[in-house]
Amino acid sequence: MSIGTITPDFSGSTVLVTGGAQGIGYEIASYFLFAGARVAVFDHDKTRLDEAWGGVEHVHLSAVDVSDGNAVRTAVDEVVAWAGGIDTAVNNAGIARDAVVWKLTDEQWDSVLAVHATGTFTVTRSVVPHMRAAGAGRIINVTSYTGMHGNVGQSNYAAAKGGIIAFTKSVAKEVARFGITCNAISPNASTAMVAAVPPDKLAEMTASVPAGRFAEASEMAPAVGFLASQQAAYVTGIVLPVDGGVSM
Repeated sequence: MSIGTITPDFSGSTVLVTGGAQGIGYEIASYFLFAGARVAVFDHDKTRLDEAWGGVEHVHLSAVDVSDGNAVRTAVDEVVAWAGGIDTAVNNAGIARDAVVWKLTDEQWDSVLAVHATGTFTVTRSVVPHMRAAGAGRIINVTSYTGMHGNVGQSNYAAAKGGIIAFTKSVAKEVARFGITCNAISPNASTAMVAAVPPDKLAEMTASVPAGRFAEASEMAPAVGFLASQQAAYVTGIVLPVDGGVSM
């Protein structure tokens, strides 16, 4: 990845990133590691996790299904034992199982809601007590333009991402008095999900972006870095578009 020279100093901080073995999650984790943080990376794919991060100093790895509340609680406790606390949690894990609603199966619906919505909940529920004890914390959730405007063939994904927006705002109100902020970003980056889009549809999608392109995944990380920084201590309950103008 290519990180600019203006990067907040996160030395001494511990950052948890879910879905951190590839794509946006990998770039966010790399950003914080570059900025001096200890980084805990959760991902359901142990092989991919080890390939991406195995042997990297100051990185703690957990192969965990974020939809499993007990497994998440155990993994978070292990991070706290490793680092002494968790300052920032980035809920990025996600999958796509696309189909128009009359062809959407129970499994496609349940699995997408489980990873996106339930996963964001289980991690947030597990980290908040540690942040409350510290009197500070940052929770940053990854949502989507689709969660605000919908998309053909993605009613499950839209429901999950829209739910994350409402969840973000509710949690922000609940935890503000403890010195914890909860925000979201809405990215528009070239990821494995985008790469799977048929070429004609991808061309149409790209043409709709005012900036004329999809961002690199690494371009999402500085926005997360800002929301995790001390400069954003009074910013909470927002959805920050990092989308080249798509949401205008």
